[in-house]
Amino acid sequence: MAYRSLANNRKRFLGPTAPRKHFPDATELKSEEKSFDLLRGVNEVSAHPLTDLAENKKLQSYESKVKKSFDSIVPLLKKISALQHEENFVDKAQILAKKDLEIELPLHILEKAWVQPLDMRALFAACVFKAHESSSNHFFHSDPLNGSADSKEAELFQSFLSECGFHLLDVTPCADGRLAHSIAYALRIPFSSVRRRSHAGAMFDVENTVNRWVKTEHKRYRESDPNSANEQTSYLKVVLYHFSSLDPSHQGCAAHGSNDKLAASSGYKRLQDFQESIENSFCCGASVDLLLIGLDTDTDSIRVHVPDSKNHIDLEKWVSAADVYQETKHFSIDQAMLKISEIIKSSVSGQVKPGMVEFIRKLIVNNISQIDYVRHLHNGSYPDAGHAERFIGVGIGFKEVHLRNLTYFSHLDTVEEGAPDLDVGVKIFKGLNVSRDLPIPIVIRFDYSGKVPGARERALSDCKRVDSAISSRYRDLVDKGLLHTCLTIRDRDKKDSAEVVGSSLDPVLQEEH
Repeated sequence: MAYRSLANNRKRFLGPTAPRKHFPDATELKSEEKSFDLLRGVNEVSAHPLTDLAENKKLQSYESKVKKSFDSIVPLLKKISALQHEENFVDKAQILAKKDLEIELPLHILEKAWVQPLDMRALFAACVFKAHESSSNHFFHSDPLNGSADSKEAELFQSFLSECGFHLLDVTPCADGRLAHSIAYALRIPFSSVRRRSHAGAMFDVENTVNRWVKTEHKRYRESDPNSANEQTSYLKVVLYHFSSLDPSHQGCAAHGSNDKLAASSGYKRLQDFQESIENSFCCGASVDLLLIGLDTDTDSIRVHVPDSKNHIDLEKWVSAADVYQETKHFSIDQAMLKISEIIKSSVSGQVKPGMVEFIRKLIVNNISQIDYVRHLHNGSYPDAGHAERFIGVGIGFKEVHLRNLTYFSHLDTVEEGAPDLDVGVKIFKGLNVSRDLPIPIVIRFDYSGKVPGARERALSDCKRVDSAISSRYRDLVDKGLLHTCLTIRDRDKKDSAEVVGSSLDPVLQEEH
Protein backbone atom coordinates (compact mmCIF):
# COMPACT_ATOMS: atom_id res chain seq x y z
CA MET A 1 0.00 0.00 0.00
CA ALA A 2 1.43 3.36 -0.99
CA TYR A 3 2.31 5.72 1.86
CA ARG A 4 0.12 8.47 0.39
CA SER A 5 -2.90 6.27 -0.16
CA LEU A 6 -4.82 7.67 2.81
CA ALA A 7 -4.52 11.27 1.69
CA ASN A 8 -5.62 10.37 -1.83
CA ASN A 9 -8.46 8.26 -0.53
CA ARG A 10 -9.61 11.05 1.75
CA LYS A 11 -10.11 13.38 -1.21
CA ARG A 12 -12.02 10.65 -3.02
CA PHE A 13 -14.73 10.07 -0.45
CA LEU A 14 -14.86 13.06 1.90
CA GLY A 15 -15.34 15.76 -0.70
CA PRO A 16 -14.51 19.48 -0.35
CA THR A 17 -12.66 20.69 2.71
CA ALA A 18 -14.64 22.67 5.24
CA PRO A 19 -13.42 26.19 6.12
CA ARG A 20 -11.01 26.30 9.05
CA LYS A 21 -11.94 27.87 12.36
CA HIS A 22 -10.73 27.60 15.93
CA PHE A 23 -13.10 29.37 18.29
CA PRO A 24 -16.84 29.09 17.42
CA ASP A 25 -19.17 31.91 18.36
CA ALA A 26 -22.58 31.44 19.96
CA THR A 27 -24.35 31.00 16.61
CA GLU A 28 -21.94 28.29 15.54
CA LEU A 29 -22.36 26.52 18.88
CA LYS A 30 -26.14 26.40 18.52
CA SER A 31 -25.79 25.19 14.95
CA GLU A 32 -23.38 22.48 16.07
CA GLU A 33 -25.82 21.32 18.76
CA LYS A 34 -28.53 20.82 16.16
CA SER A 35 -26.31 19.37 13.45
CA PHE A 36 -26.72 15.72 14.40
CA ASP A 37 -30.54 15.87 14.47
CA LEU A 38 -30.65 17.76 11.19
CA LEU A 39 -28.49 15.11 9.57
CA ARG A 40 -30.23 12.12 11.12
CA GLY A 41 -32.11 11.35 7.93
CA VAL A 42 -28.91 11.64 5.91
CA ASN A 43 -27.10 9.42 8.41
CA GLU A 44 -29.61 6.62 8.10
CA VAL A 45 -29.21 6.62 4.34
CA SER A 46 -25.48 7.23 3.87
CA ALA A 47 -23.80 5.82 6.97
CA HIS A 48 -21.67 2.71 6.73
CA PRO A 49 -23.59 -0.46 7.71
CA LEU A 50 -21.18 -0.98 10.64
CA THR A 51 -21.69 2.54 12.01
CA ASP A 52 -23.36 2.79 15.44
CA LEU A 53 -25.62 5.82 14.96
CA ALA A 54 -27.00 5.73 18.51
CA GLU A 55 -23.50 5.82 19.96
CA ASN A 56 -22.55 8.67 17.63
CA LYS A 57 -25.50 10.70 18.85
CA LYS A 58 -24.59 10.11 22.49
CA LEU A 59 -20.96 11.09 21.94
CA GLN A 60 -21.93 14.20 20.00
CA SER A 61 -24.25 15.32 22.79
CA TYR A 62 -21.50 14.96 25.38
CA GLU A 63 -18.89 16.72 23.26
CA SER A 64 -21.21 19.61 22.48
CA LYS A 65 -22.16 20.14 26.12
CA VAL A 66 -18.61 20.15 27.46
CA LYS A 67 -17.04 22.26 24.74
CA LYS A 68 -19.87 24.78 24.88
CA SER A 69 -18.95 25.50 28.51
CA PHE A 70 -15.42 26.44 27.40
CA ASP A 71 -16.28 28.20 24.15
CA SER A 72 -18.88 30.43 25.84
CA ILE A 73 -16.24 31.98 28.10
CA VAL A 74 -14.96 34.70 25.75
CA PRO A 75 -18.46 35.89 24.72
CA LEU A 76 -19.42 36.08 28.41
CA LEU A 77 -16.33 38.04 29.39
CA LYS A 78 -16.92 40.53 26.58
CA LYS A 79 -20.34 41.26 28.06
CA ILE A 80 -18.89 41.61 31.54
CA SER A 81 -16.09 43.87 30.34
CA ALA A 82 -18.63 46.32 28.94
CA LEU A 83 -20.36 46.53 32.35
CA GLN A 84 -17.41 47.11 34.66
CA HIS A 85 -18.14 50.80 35.30
CA GLU A 86 -21.88 50.42 35.79
CA GLU A 87 -23.62 50.58 39.13
CA ASN A 88 -24.06 47.18 40.84
CA PHE A 89 -21.45 45.77 38.50
CA VAL A 90 -20.53 42.83 40.74
CA ASP A 91 -24.13 41.63 40.99
CA LYS A 92 -24.70 42.02 37.25
CA ALA A 93 -21.50 40.13 36.42
CA GLN A 94 -22.43 37.24 38.70
CA ILE A 95 -25.92 37.03 37.22
CA LEU A 96 -24.46 36.81 33.72
CA ALA A 97 -21.90 34.18 34.77
CA LYS A 98 -24.63 32.10 36.40
CA LYS A 99 -26.89 32.42 33.37
CA ASP A 100 -24.28 31.71 30.67
CA LEU A 101 -21.85 29.32 32.38
CA GLU A 102 -23.62 28.26 35.59
CA ILE A 103 -20.61 29.39 37.63
CA GLU A 104 -19.75 32.04 40.20
CA LEU A 105 -16.84 34.37 39.45
CA PRO A 106 -14.13 35.15 42.05
CA LEU A 107 -15.52 37.99 44.14
CA HIS A 108 -12.13 39.47 45.05
CA ILE A 109 -11.36 40.04 41.35
CA LEU A 110 -14.70 41.67 40.55
CA GLU A 111 -14.61 43.98 43.57
CA LYS A 112 -11.40 45.68 42.36
CA ALA A 113 -13.06 46.96 39.17
CA TRP A 114 -13.85 50.37 40.70
CA VAL A 115 -10.21 51.20 41.48
CA GLN A 116 -8.41 49.57 38.55
CA PRO A 117 -9.23 48.02 35.18
CA LEU A 118 -10.92 44.66 35.54
CA ASP A 119 -8.39 41.81 35.36
CA MET A 120 -9.88 40.04 32.34
CA ARG A 121 -6.95 37.61 32.12
CA ALA A 122 -7.60 36.39 35.66
CA LEU A 123 -11.32 36.08 34.96
CA PHE A 124 -10.63 34.11 31.80
CA ALA A 125 -8.43 31.64 33.68
CA ALA A 126 -11.01 31.40 36.48
CA CYS A 127 -13.74 30.54 33.97
CA VAL A 128 -11.58 27.86 32.32
CA PHE A 129 -10.82 26.28 35.70
CA LYS A 130 -14.51 26.36 36.68
CA ALA A 131 -15.51 24.82 33.34
CA HIS A 132 -13.00 22.02 33.86
CA GLU A 133 -14.19 21.47 37.42
CA SER A 134 -17.80 21.27 36.25
CA SER A 135 -17.03 18.82 33.43
CA SER A 136 -14.94 16.70 35.81
CA ASN A 137 -17.81 16.51 38.30
CA HIS A 138 -20.25 15.52 35.56
CA PHE A 139 -17.87 12.86 34.22
CA PHE A 140 -17.29 11.04 37.49
CA HIS A 141 -20.80 11.40 38.90
CA SER A 142 -22.78 10.58 35.72
CA ASP A 143 -20.43 8.39 33.62
CA PRO A 144 -21.68 10.04 30.39
CA LEU A 145 -19.43 7.82 28.22
CA ASN A 146 -20.54 4.60 29.94
CA GLY A 147 -16.93 3.61 30.42
CA SER A 148 -16.48 3.33 34.19
CA ALA A 149 -15.04 0.16 35.69
CA ASP A 150 -18.45 -1.16 36.79
CA SER A 151 -20.20 -0.39 33.49
CA LYS A 152 -21.52 -3.14 31.27
CA GLU A 153 -19.42 -1.81 28.39
CA ALA A 154 -16.19 -2.14 30.41
CA GLU A 155 -17.11 -5.64 31.54
CA LEU A 156 -17.82 -6.76 27.98
CA PHE A 157 -14.63 -5.21 26.64
CA GLN A 158 -12.46 -6.79 29.33
CA SER A 159 -14.00 -10.16 28.47
CA PHE A 160 -13.32 -9.55 24.77
CA LEU A 161 -9.74 -8.49 25.50
CA SER A 162 -9.16 -11.70 27.43
CA GLU A 163 -10.63 -13.77 24.60
CA CYS A 164 -8.15 -12.11 22.24
CA GLY A 165 -5.31 -13.26 24.48
CA PHE A 166 -4.52 -10.01 26.32
CA HIS A 167 -4.83 -9.26 30.03
CA LEU A 168 -4.06 -5.53 29.91
CA LEU A 169 -4.20 -2.78 27.29
CA ASP A 170 -1.63 0.01 27.70
CA VAL A 171 -1.90 2.85 25.17
CA THR A 172 0.43 5.81 24.73
CA PRO A 173 -1.03 8.50 22.46
CA CYS A 174 0.83 11.66 21.59
CA ALA A 175 0.20 14.46 24.11
CA ASP A 176 -1.26 16.59 21.29
CA GLY A 177 -4.81 17.66 22.19
CA ARG A 178 -6.03 16.39 18.83
CA LEU A 179 -5.56 12.87 20.25
CA ALA A 180 -7.16 13.43 23.65
CA HIS A 181 -10.32 11.73 22.38
CA SER A 182 -8.50 8.79 20.83
CA ILE A 183 -9.64 6.19 23.37
CA ALA A 184 -13.33 7.03 23.85
CA TYR A 185 -14.05 8.36 20.35
CA ALA A 186 -11.56 7.27 17.67
CA LEU A 187 -11.12 3.74 19.05
CA ARG A 188 -14.40 3.53 21.03
CA ILE A 189 -12.86 1.69 24.02
CA PRO A 190 -14.26 2.09 27.58
CA PHE A 191 -11.84 4.47 29.29
CA SER A 192 -11.51 2.31 32.41
CA SER A 193 -10.36 -0.65 30.28
CA VAL A 194 -7.21 1.17 29.13
CA ARG A 195 -4.05 2.30 30.85
CA ARG A 196 -3.49 5.63 29.09
CA ARG A 197 -0.45 7.85 29.51
CA SER A 198 0.18 10.52 26.87
CA HIS A 199 3.61 11.83 25.89
CA ALA A 200 4.87 14.27 23.25
CA GLY A 201 5.47 12.29 20.08
CA ALA A 202 4.08 9.21 21.91
CA MET A 203 7.60 8.74 23.26
CA PHE A 204 6.76 6.94 26.49
CA ASP A 205 9.30 6.38 29.26
CA VAL A 206 10.55 2.80 28.85
CA GLU A 207 11.70 2.35 32.46
CA ASN A 208 8.39 3.58 33.89
CA THR A 209 6.46 1.33 31.53
CA VAL A 210 8.57 -1.66 32.55
CA ASN A 211 7.75 -0.87 36.19
CA ARG A 212 4.03 -0.77 35.35
CA TRP A 213 4.41 -4.13 33.58
CA VAL A 214 6.05 -5.57 36.70
CA LYS A 215 3.21 -4.31 38.91
CA THR A 216 0.67 -5.79 36.53
CA GLU A 217 2.33 -9.20 36.48
CA HIS A 218 2.80 -9.15 40.25
CA LYS A 219 -0.90 -8.47 40.72
CA ARG A 220 -1.70 -11.42 38.46
CA TYR A 221 0.43 -13.68 40.64
CA ARG A 222 -0.84 -12.33 43.97
CA GLU A 223 -4.49 -11.55 43.24
CA SER A 224 -5.29 -13.15 39.87
CA ASP A 225 -6.24 -9.65 38.69
CA PRO A 226 -7.13 -9.07 35.89
CA ASN A 227 -6.53 -12.82 35.45
CA SER A 228 -4.36 -15.60 36.80
CA ALA A 229 -0.68 -15.65 35.87
CA ASN A 230 -1.23 -19.22 34.69
CA GLU A 231 -3.39 -18.02 31.82
CA GLN A 232 -1.47 -17.60 28.56
CA THR A 233 -2.31 -13.97 27.90
CA SER A 234 -0.14 -10.96 27.05
CA TYR A 235 0.36 -7.36 28.10
CA LEU A 236 -0.53 -5.37 24.96
CA LYS A 237 1.46 -2.15 24.54
CA VAL A 238 0.19 0.28 21.90
CA VAL A 239 1.73 3.46 20.51
CA LEU A 240 -0.68 5.89 18.84
CA TYR A 241 1.11 8.44 16.66
CA HIS A 242 -0.63 10.95 14.40
CA PHE A 243 -0.44 12.58 10.99
CA SER A 244 -2.40 15.00 8.82
CA SER A 245 -3.82 13.93 5.47
CA LEU A 246 -4.74 17.51 4.49
CA ASP A 247 -1.58 19.36 5.52
CA PRO A 248 1.08 16.73 6.23
CA SER A 249 4.01 19.15 6.19
CA HIS A 250 2.60 21.50 8.84
CA GLN A 251 -0.14 19.81 10.88
CA GLY A 252 1.57 16.51 11.70
CA CYS A 253 3.27 15.72 14.99
CA ALA A 254 5.32 18.73 16.16
CA ALA A 255 7.60 16.48 18.22
CA HIS A 256 8.66 14.75 14.98
CA GLY A 257 8.71 17.82 12.74
CA SER A 258 5.46 16.79 10.98
CA ASN A 259 7.36 13.82 9.54
CA ASP A 260 4.91 10.90 9.40
CA LYS A 261 7.56 8.28 8.73
CA LEU A 262 9.67 9.53 11.64
CA ALA A 263 6.66 9.50 13.96
CA ALA A 264 5.88 5.90 13.01
CA SER A 265 9.47 4.63 13.13
CA SER A 266 10.17 6.37 16.45
CA GLY A 267 7.04 4.86 17.96
CA TYR A 268 8.00 1.39 16.74
CA LYS A 269 11.55 1.79 18.07
CA ARG A 270 10.20 2.71 21.50
CA LEU A 271 7.95 -0.36 21.44
CA GLN A 272 10.92 -2.56 20.55
CA ASP A 273 12.97 -1.02 23.36
CA PHE A 274 10.18 -1.84 25.80
CA GLN A 275 9.94 -5.44 24.64
CA GLU A 276 13.72 -5.89 24.71
CA SER A 277 13.87 -4.45 28.23
CA ILE A 278 11.29 -6.97 29.45
CA GLU A 279 13.03 -9.89 27.78
CA ASN A 280 16.50 -8.88 28.97
CA SER A 281 15.33 -8.33 32.54
CA PHE A 282 13.05 -11.35 32.87
CA CYS A 283 12.91 -13.91 30.06
CA CYS A 284 12.49 -14.19 26.31
CA GLY A 285 8.99 -15.61 26.79
CA ALA A 286 7.74 -12.64 28.82
CA SER A 287 4.15 -11.82 27.95
CA VAL A 288 4.34 -8.69 25.80
CA ASP A 289 2.67 -7.92 22.48
CA LEU A 290 3.12 -4.73 20.45
CA LEU A 291 0.85 -2.65 18.22
CA LEU A 292 1.47 0.57 16.27
CA ILE A 293 -1.45 2.77 15.15
CA GLY A 294 -1.54 6.06 13.25
CA LEU A 295 -4.42 8.56 13.58
CA ASP A 296 -5.30 11.11 10.91
CA THR A 297 -6.13 14.20 12.97
CA ASP A 298 -8.18 15.65 10.10
CA THR A 299 -10.63 12.77 9.67
CA ASP A 300 -10.04 10.55 12.74
CA SER A 301 -9.45 7.53 10.50
CA ILE A 302 -6.79 5.15 11.76
CA ARG A 303 -4.18 3.05 10.05
CA VAL A 304 -2.99 -0.07 11.82
CA HIS A 305 0.49 -1.50 11.32
CA VAL A 306 -0.35 -5.16 11.80
CA PRO A 307 2.35 -7.15 13.67
CA ASP A 308 3.14 -10.73 12.74
CA SER A 309 3.17 -13.50 15.33
CA LYS A 310 6.71 -12.47 16.37
CA ASN A 311 5.76 -8.79 16.86
CA HIS A 312 7.61 -7.69 13.71
CA ILE A 313 6.04 -4.66 12.03
CA ASP A 314 6.55 -3.43 8.47
CA LEU A 315 6.36 0.36 8.64
CA GLU A 316 5.58 0.58 4.93
CA LYS A 317 2.40 -1.49 5.26
CA TRP A 318 -0.79 -0.81 7.16
CA VAL A 319 -4.52 -1.39 7.14
CA SER A 320 -6.30 1.89 6.47
CA ALA A 321 -9.74 2.23 8.06
CA ALA A 322 -10.56 4.83 5.39
CA ASP A 323 -9.82 2.29 2.66
CA VAL A 324 -11.78 -0.40 4.49
CA TYR A 325 -14.70 2.02 4.79
CA GLN A 326 -14.78 2.50 1.04
CA GLU A 327 -14.31 -1.15 0.19
CA THR A 328 -17.08 -2.40 2.48
CA LYS A 329 -19.63 0.43 2.54
CA HIS A 330 -22.06 -1.50 0.30
CA PHE A 331 -21.55 -4.85 2.06
CA SER A 332 -23.85 -6.48 4.57
CA ILE A 333 -22.62 -6.46 8.17
CA ASP A 334 -21.47 -10.09 8.00
CA GLN A 335 -19.75 -9.58 4.64
CA ALA A 336 -17.97 -6.47 5.93
CA MET A 337 -16.71 -8.25 9.06
CA LEU A 338 -15.32 -11.16 7.03
CA LYS A 339 -13.66 -8.80 4.56
CA ILE A 340 -11.97 -6.82 7.32
CA SER A 341 -10.48 -10.01 8.76
CA GLU A 342 -9.18 -10.97 5.31
CA ILE A 343 -7.58 -7.54 4.82
CA ILE A 344 -5.85 -7.74 8.20
CA LYS A 345 -4.45 -11.21 7.56
CA SER A 346 -3.23 -10.31 4.08
CA SER A 347 -1.43 -7.16 5.22
CA VAL A 348 1.59 -9.10 6.53
CA SER A 349 3.74 -11.74 4.88
CA GLY A 350 3.85 -13.99 7.94
CA GLN A 351 1.23 -15.28 10.34
CA VAL A 352 -0.88 -13.02 12.58
CA LYS A 353 -2.10 -14.24 15.96
CA PRO A 354 -5.86 -14.95 15.75
CA GLY A 355 -6.48 -12.83 18.84
CA MET A 356 -4.63 -9.90 17.31
CA VAL A 357 -6.76 -10.19 14.17
CA GLU A 358 -9.92 -10.05 16.28
CA PHE A 359 -8.64 -7.10 18.31
CA ILE A 360 -7.61 -5.07 15.26
CA ARG A 361 -10.89 -5.85 13.53
CA LYS A 362 -12.79 -4.44 16.49
CA LEU A 363 -10.70 -1.26 16.42
CA ILE A 364 -11.38 -0.79 12.70
CA VAL A 365 -15.11 -1.45 13.09
CA ASN A 366 -15.24 1.05 15.95
CA ASN A 367 -13.27 3.57 13.92
CA ILE A 368 -15.72 3.31 11.03
CA SER A 369 -18.34 4.81 13.35
CA GLN A 370 -15.93 7.64 14.14
CA ILE A 371 -15.26 8.28 10.45
CA ASP A 372 -18.99 8.74 9.93
CA TYR A 373 -19.12 10.90 13.07
CA VAL A 374 -16.66 13.35 11.53
CA ARG A 375 -18.20 13.09 8.06
CA HIS A 376 -21.69 13.97 9.20
CA LEU A 377 -20.84 16.58 11.83
CA HIS A 378 -17.94 18.33 10.12
CA ASN A 379 -18.37 17.64 6.43
CA GLY A 380 -15.63 15.04 6.46
CA SER A 381 -12.79 16.81 8.26
CA TYR A 382 -12.47 18.84 11.43
CA PRO A 383 -12.69 22.63 11.10
CA ASP A 384 -9.85 23.05 13.60
CA ALA A 385 -7.09 21.30 11.69
CA GLY A 386 -4.43 22.57 14.07
CA HIS A 387 -4.28 23.05 17.81
CA ALA A 388 -7.31 24.48 19.62
CA GLU A 389 -6.85 23.12 23.14
CA ARG A 390 -8.56 24.91 26.02
CA PHE A 391 -6.03 24.21 28.80
CA ILE A 392 -2.84 22.32 29.63
CA GLY A 393 -3.08 19.34 31.96
CA VAL A 394 0.09 18.71 33.98
CA GLY A 395 0.92 15.88 36.37
CA ILE A 396 -0.60 12.42 36.82
CA GLY A 397 -4.28 11.75 36.18
CA PHE A 398 -6.97 13.36 34.00
CA LYS A 399 -8.97 10.18 33.52
CA GLU A 400 -11.94 12.42 32.73
CA VAL A 401 -10.47 14.12 29.64
CA HIS A 402 -11.66 12.38 26.47
CA LEU A 403 -12.47 15.16 24.03
CA ARG A 404 -10.49 16.25 21.01
CA ASN A 405 -8.60 19.53 21.33
CA LEU A 406 -9.72 20.06 24.91
CA THR A 407 -6.44 19.44 26.70
CA TYR A 408 -2.74 19.31 25.93
CA PHE A 409 -1.29 16.65 28.23
CA SER A 410 2.04 16.86 30.01
CA HIS A 411 2.31 13.77 32.19
CA LEU A 412 5.15 14.25 34.63
CA ASP A 413 6.34 13.80 38.20
CA THR A 414 8.70 16.78 38.07
CA VAL A 415 8.90 19.79 35.76
CA GLU A 416 12.59 19.08 35.14
CA GLU A 417 11.75 15.57 33.96
CA GLY A 418 8.77 16.63 31.85
CA ALA A 419 10.21 19.92 30.56
CA PRO A 420 10.21 18.89 26.86
CA ASP A 421 6.50 18.01 26.92
CA LEU A 422 5.56 21.07 28.95
CA ASP A 423 7.61 23.45 26.81
CA VAL A 424 5.79 22.18 23.71
CA GLY A 425 2.45 22.84 25.41
CA VAL A 426 3.42 26.37 26.45
CA LYS A 427 4.65 27.09 22.93
CA ILE A 428 1.30 25.94 21.52
CA PHE A 429 -0.63 28.13 23.95
CA LYS A 430 1.52 31.16 23.19
CA GLY A 431 -0.01 30.91 19.73
CA LEU A 432 -3.53 30.04 20.89
CA ASN A 433 -3.91 32.39 23.88
CA VAL A 434 -0.98 34.73 24.54
CA SER A 435 -1.16 36.02 20.96
CA ARG A 436 -4.71 37.15 21.83
CA ASP A 437 -3.59 38.63 25.16
CA LEU A 438 -5.20 35.76 27.07
CA PRO A 439 -3.41 33.69 29.72
CA ILE A 440 -2.30 30.06 29.54
CA PRO A 441 -4.51 28.02 31.92
CA ILE A 442 -2.67 25.07 33.49
CA VAL A 443 -4.47 22.49 35.61
CA ILE A 444 -2.07 20.54 37.82
CA ARG A 445 -3.29 17.10 38.87
CA PHE A 446 -1.89 14.37 41.05
CA ASP A 447 -3.98 11.28 41.66
CA TYR A 448 -3.31 9.21 44.76
CA SER A 449 -4.55 6.05 46.45
CA GLY A 450 -6.65 6.70 49.52
CA LYS A 451 -5.70 3.22 50.72
CA VAL A 452 -2.13 4.36 51.32
CA PRO A 453 -1.48 6.35 54.53
CA GLY A 454 -0.22 9.86 53.81
CA ALA A 455 -0.87 9.60 50.05
CA ARG A 456 -3.21 12.59 49.97
CA GLU A 457 -0.68 14.82 51.73
CA ARG A 458 2.05 13.70 49.32
CA ALA A 459 -0.19 14.43 46.31
CA LEU A 460 -0.88 17.89 47.70
CA SER A 461 2.84 18.44 48.21
CA ASP A 462 3.52 17.29 44.64
CA CYS A 463 0.99 19.81 43.33
CA LYS A 464 2.63 22.66 45.20
CA ARG A 465 6.11 21.55 44.14
CA VAL A 466 5.17 21.41 40.45
CA ASP A 467 3.28 24.71 40.72
CA SER A 468 6.38 26.40 42.14
CA ALA A 469 8.58 24.90 39.42
CA ILE A 470 6.19 26.09 36.68
CA SER A 471 6.18 29.59 38.13
CA SER A 472 9.98 29.65 38.15
CA ARG A 473 10.34 28.22 34.64
CA TYR A 474 7.84 30.62 33.06
CA ARG A 475 8.35 33.60 35.36
CA ASP A 476 7.93 36.20 32.62
CA LEU A 477 4.49 34.87 31.67
CA VAL A 478 3.43 34.58 35.32
CA ASP A 479 4.50 38.15 36.14
CA LYS A 480 2.45 39.48 33.23
CA GLY A 481 -0.64 37.54 34.28
CA LEU A 482 -0.32 35.38 31.16
CA LEU A 483 -0.09 32.05 32.97
CA HIS A 484 -2.34 30.82 35.75
CA THR A 485 -2.51 27.49 37.56
CA CYS A 486 -5.17 25.47 39.32
CA LEU A 487 -4.05 22.71 41.70
CA THR A 488 -6.16 19.54 41.96
CA ILE A 489 -5.84 16.09 43.53
CA ARG A 490 -8.02 13.00 43.25
CA ASP A 491 -8.39 9.70 45.07
CA ARG A 492 -8.21 7.14 42.25
CA ASP A 493 -9.82 4.48 44.45
CA LYS A 494 -13.09 6.40 44.54
CA LYS A 495 -15.53 7.60 41.90
CA ASP A 496 -15.34 11.16 43.19
CA SER A 497 -14.15 13.97 40.95
CA ALA A 498 -10.97 15.97 41.47
CA GLU A 499 -10.62 18.23 44.49
CA VAL A 500 -9.39 21.80 43.94
CA VAL A 501 -6.72 22.52 46.55
CA GLY A 502 -5.32 25.84 45.36
CA SER A 503 -4.87 28.32 42.54
CA SER A 504 -2.72 31.22 41.45
CA LEU A 505 -6.01 33.15 41.46
CA ASP A 506 -6.59 32.73 45.19
CA PRO A 507 -6.74 36.05 47.08
CA VAL A 508 -3.54 37.04 48.83
CA LEU A 509 -4.16 36.98 52.55
CA GLN A 510 -2.71 39.88 54.51
CA GLU A 511 -0.44 38.95 57.37
CA GLU A 512 -1.67 39.68 60.87
CA HIS A 513 0.55 41.75 63.14
